Amino acid sequence: MLFDERGRNTNQKMSRIATKKRHSIRKAQAVTMYTRLQEEIGESASLFMGERVEVVETDREGLTLYLVDKLPHLMEYRDYVFPTLKGAVARPFPERRITIDSGAVSYVVNGADVMRPGIVGISDDIWTGHPVQIVEERHGKPIALGLSQLDADEMREKSSGKVVKNIHFVGDDIWNIEL
Repeated sequence: MLFDERGRNTNQKMSRIATKKRHSIRKAQAVTMYTRLQEEIGESASLFMGERVEVVETDREGLTLYLVDKLPHLMEYRDYVFPTLKGAVARPFPERRITIDSGAVSYVVNGADVMRPGIVGISDDIWTGHPVQIVEERHGKPIALGLSQLDADEMREKSSGKVVKNIHFVGDDIWNIEL
């Protein structure tokens, strides 16, 4: 934990993700990145096109951020390119959605994994090991991103247990990163 001179917890104000390098990418690199994004969210990848794309290499293993017009709207996590939570909020897309009930929201925004009983909706394009957006049912807003532990059909059949590993949520280090 980090504390200021008065002994107050400053974790919520400061990001613990350090940037190693930041630079613009060539058009060929941007095309490759957008192709990988399109593999994950289909035609909605066009929502994330921008005049200028920069890459930010971080000290977090397996995490690279992409700034689209100076905003951290895309990330590469492990083998996938997917919108960050800020990107999903700013540029909503209908793919890869798991809707959770209001009772599960407080847990998920604090970093908890998604358990099957808290799910009220599952889109058909969910695959094991791929990123998904977790949205709350009342307003349909994304509150977290995760890696699916099951395909959509398997998830629907299951009645209990963890189905999505939470990797990025409102208020975490990625959300709070300052560039």
